[in-house]
Amino acid sequence: MRLWEISIRRPVLVSMVSLALVLWGTICLIRLPVREFPDVNPPIITITTVYPGASAEVIENQITEPLEESFNSIEGKNRISSQSKEQVSIITLEFNLSTNINAAIQDVHDRILRDRGNLPKNIEEPIVSKQDADAQPVLWVALYSGRYSPLELSSFAENIFKPHLQTVSGVSSIILGGNKRFAIRLWLDPQRMSAKGVTVIDIENTLKNQNVELPSGHIQNLQREFSIETLGELKTVQEYNDLVIKKNGLISVHLSDVGHAVAGIEDESSIARYNSMPCVGIGIVKQSKANTIQVIQGVKKELKNISPLLPAEVNVSVPYDESIYIEQSINEVWVTLAISFVIVVLTIFIFLHNFRLTLIPAISIPICLIATFGILSLFGYSINIVTMLGFILTVGLVVDDSIIVVENIYRHVQQGMKPLGAALLGMKEIGFAVISTSIVLVVVFLPMAFQTSVSGRLFI
Repeated sequence: MRLWEISIRRPVLVSMVSLALVLWGTICLIRLPVREFPDVNPPIITITTVYPGASAEVIENQITEPLEESFNSIEGKNRISSQSKEQVSIITLEFNLSTNINAAIQDVHDRILRDRGNLPKNIEEPIVSKQDADAQPVLWVALYSGRYSPLELSSFAENIFKPHLQTVSGVSSIILGGNKRFAIRLWLDPQRMSAKGVTVIDIENTLKNQNVELPSGHIQNLQREFSIETLGELKTVQEYNDLVIKKNGLISVHLSDVGHAVAGIEDESSIARYNSMPCVGIGIVKQSKANTIQVIQGVKKELKNISPLLPAEVNVSVPYDESIYIEQSINEVWVTLAISFVIVVLTIFIFLHNFRLTLIPAISIPICLIATFGILSLFGYSINIVTMLGFILTVGLVVDDSIIVVENIYRHVQQGMKPLGAALLGMKEIGFAVISTSIVLVVVFLPMAFQTSVSGRLFI
């Protein structure tokens, strides 16, 4: 017995199956993540190397060019681009879409380890990261005040906001923009240094050797055991000023003799502003499979819980919210889908002049669309602009099949056959044609999924 014969002879069974599909699709619809675009992660690897104090030219000659030559022979590489800035080298490797990104990362690590001896000794360890399409903040929170400095605002962001927001479901990481860290800055006088016979290297070596805290072991006897702590790290301005840089016989040269220490911040060359006021930005990065709208709603709810913990002079605002654009885009598609459904039903009624016949496609369309959300969930897809536009296209497919089947069955009813016999005969005549037509429409779009570009990844 064929599928359509079972459907015609067992209407209760078909009704229960349809209701089960609607229930399954509704549950999946509630749980599906909502995004603006599909989750298409480009196979891109970024290598960031920091060389403190180096100029852009030194970065280019000693770090960027040697690493680029080493990466040229990596299999599957499509393109290499680089940026050599003051103190920082950034190399970006773009691979073919078919490349295993994890294997490529391991290959890059191996190349760096092999060429590490040819790079400057004072560089920080190169950071290899996989670029993720979701690695950009979906929400920015601005923390600003007319009373507190950026250094104090950074302390609020680090100690209050970051621990609380990291607990929100779906949050991957927290990015701080424009934050400032406390630092002791040393200002040196070249003339006094020359008079005392002190060089910058002398001061640097002194800081490395004397401004450290080393493990000092422990003391124990038969009854007790004590840990020994050596207070070797300098923490105040006065301790830095009293630091002995060099000894000329019995005369000690202190830092205060060739310069002075000042309490300040690490980076004074940049600042973030909101409404013309210095601020600290808190960026929320969501997990790759998380629902953007739910994550942002959870963050905003947590911000309300954090507000009572802040001083009255600290203001919190949201200058960027990605959920606004996503909700508007998805709502527009939902409205378009609803309008298309209404127009289709009205068109069918105008041409058939029969409410009962019109009711069949009017019921089959929602059942098919809602059940499709269950298929999306099985394949790990999300609700986004592309999938919703696909739904709009499939409305026509479902309607075409419904009209063809209903019209053929109705023709036999008008010729005097009973509804059951007309349904069986009508489906027997055109069942194969309907299935063939649907398969042909699918095959039209199928080749798009075999493209090797990002468009192919979207059409999958």
